[in-house]
Order: sequence, then C-alpha cells, then structure tokens
Amino acid sequence: MDYFLIASILVLLSAVFGYINVRFLKLPNSIGLMLITILFTLGIFAISYFDDTLLNAEKYIITQIDFKTLLLDVMLGFLLFAGALHTNFEQLKVQRWPIFVFSTLGVVVSTFLVATFMYFLLGLIQIEVAYIYCLVFGALISPTDPIAVLGILKKAGVPKILETKIVGESLFNDGVGVILFLTLFQMASLSGASMEFSQVAILLAKEVFGGILLGLLLGWLAYRFMKKIDDYQIEVIITLAVVMIGTVIAQKLHFSAPLAMVTSGLLIGTDRVRDGAMSVETELYVDKFWELLDILLNTILFVLIGMEMLVLAYDDSYLLAGILAIPIILMSRFLSLLLPITFFKKKLDFVPNTTLVMTWGGLRGGISIALALSLTDIMHRELFLFVTYVVVVFSILGQGLTVEKLVKKLYKTKTPV
Repeated sequence: MDYFLIASILVLLSAVFGYINVRFLKLPNSIGLMLITILFTLGIFAISYFDDTLLNAEKYIITQIDFKTLLLDVMLGFLLFAGALHTNFEQLKVQRWPIFVFSTLGVVVSTFLVATFMYFLLGLIQIEVAYIYCLVFGALISPTDPIAVLGILKKAGVPKILETKIVGESLFNDGVGVILFLTLFQMASLSGASMEFSQVAILLAKEVFGGILLGLLLGWLAYRFMKKIDDYQIEVIITLAVVMIGTVIAQKLHFSAPLAMVTSGLLIGTDRVRDGAMSVETELYVDKFWELLDILLNTILFVLIGMEMLVLAYDDSYLLAGILAIPIILMSRFLSLLLPITFFKKKLDFVPNTTLVMTWGGLRGGISIALALSLTDIMHRELFLFVTYVVVVFSILGQGLTVEKLVKKLYKTKTPV
C-alpha cells in the first residue's frame, strides 16, 4: 500500500467524520472528531469478532506510518504557524510576561509535579517505573493544545484578556514542552550515562533562542517579499514556504522548529505586517488558506489518534493508572499556575477565577499523543501511551464539553473584555 493511498484513506475518513459531526452532532470539531473516532474504533473492534479483515487492514496502515516523523517533524509546524497567525499580537504583547512564565516555568514545574506524583502512584499500583521516565511523561503531558481549546473558548465568551493568556501560553508551551521532552528523552536514552548540566543548558539555549531568531528572520523575509508584490496567490505560497523551509532549516541546525513557527506566525500575523504587506484580498486568502489547512491537519490527526487506539496494549493496571492520572495532571497544572498568577495579578489586569479557568480550559490534544507515540519500549511506551490516551480523551470530551458551562457560570454577570 503506497503513501498516496494511505493519505487518500485518511482524508476520506476525515471528510466523513467531519460531515457526520457538522450534519448531526454539531459539536466543536475537536470534540466531535474525538467522539466519532472513539465510536469508530469501538465499531472496528466489534466487527473484528466476526471478521477481522478491516481491523487487520487498519493495523497494516498504522505500521506504514512513522508517527514521530509525521506528527512532530511535519504536521506540528503547520499547526503552530496557523494558530499563531490568527492570534492577536497586540493583546499578546500586553500579556507577554505572564504568558512567558506560564509557558516556561509553568511547564517545568508541571513536569516535575506530574512526574513525582506519577512515580509514587505507579508504585502504589505495583508498576515499577524509573523516575526519569516519569519525567519524560510529565514533559509530554504538560503542554496544552491551542487548537483544541481556541474555538471552544471563543464560543464560551471567555474574557478576551483571559483568552489571550490561555491561547498565547498554549502556543509557546508547545514549543517549550517539545524541547523539554526531547532533552529528557535524550537523557533517558543514555542508559545510565550521565549528562552534564552545562550540556543541558547549552542544548536548551540553542533550541530556544535559535528557534526564536530563525522565526523572526523568516517572518521578516516573508514581510519584505510580500511588501514588494500584490498577488495573493504568490503571497499565500510565500507563507507556505516559510513553514516548510523553516522547519527543514530548524531541524538541520537543531533549533526548535515549533518555536520558530510560532514566532514567524505571530510576526506575519501582526497588524503592522498585514497593513504594510498585504492587500485586503491577500489577507483574506492567507487567513482562509491557513484556516482550511489547520482544520484539515487536525481532522487527519484525530483520525490517526483513533486508528492508533486499535493497537494499544490494554491492561487493567494501565486503565487504572490513566484514570488516576487525570486528577494528578489537573492538580499539577493548577499548582504550576498558582504562583505566577498570584504574582502578576497585582501588576496586570487579571479577571477573577483565572487559575480555575486556565486549569480546566487547558486541554491536552494531538501534541501529547504525538510525543507519546515517539517513546521507546524501554521508556514504558505502552503504559504511558495508554495513560496519555485516557488523559487526552477526558480532556477533549470531559473538559471540552463543560468548559463553556463553567465560563458562563463564572462570568454570567460580566461583559467579556
């Protein structure tokens, strides 16, 4: 089976599931696609008791896809660029310091809290896992997903300054989370060999600052080229080239491709670049192109997630660990946000219940799944992949379906700002 056929099947499933959601369920795309994917997976399992042809075909498709390359090296850059492009830069600039702390210190603190709680929890249920592997899990589950939460927050009427914090944090903590994950992944892969703190610091600095500088350079070059012409077709292609060649350069130089794409997306999406380099027609086509590509990649991603569920190794202890991990992850996020929010609310305008809404509205999604899929067997891949699935499903369905009610209850007497 060639890659074109596999891609065709994935797009077909994405179209069918998307149609079912829009036509009948009428849920936000992330929630509807997750729900349909779960029902689809359960249906495949049920049919396999009578005829396993379809199950075997889907398992074969899965074995032909390199998830780590597809999700981390290809799709992630497009998704983050699209999310950053549609983020209000001016509001982001005002809230830059809390967003910076949330997406850096918050991710690190959350990683260590999740790792510590999970280490003791797994020991209590008779699953022995080294602490370093719990740290790797903490890093992959701590970043929140901007794509999963953005549409839900807008529909819920979250105050704009709070929406900016949640979306801005999730854009940057994806990049920081991936860097932290890859660093811990490398340390865990050394099999007992030590890694100096200076090596870790240099690696992180290179990834972070290299990624941001590359993103700024690419965004500036795109602006200069787009300013010289007025052709919406070529200008859309220029933005596409920024993501594709930028990802390649970042990977070759060992910079953070996610941070590069977020930075370039934010720069190209600023009012100054839009007013100075894009006509009204160009701006419309650029926004619509990236909105469509964003939706397409996300629907494919959720289909891939559902298909991967077919080959998960089920174990009662894994399910128990996944269920118990949910309150641990929520509590760790709450605690990681508490100190910076308490500090910054004296200096900036913070709406009431910011910690609660950011905790419940910080959904996990495709990024966590992508990172979990790249784990090796020695890192307890099957265990942490199963736990990640449980957390993501609860996050998308449980939190996603209730965050609107929570927001409306908390802010029912307030006008969104």
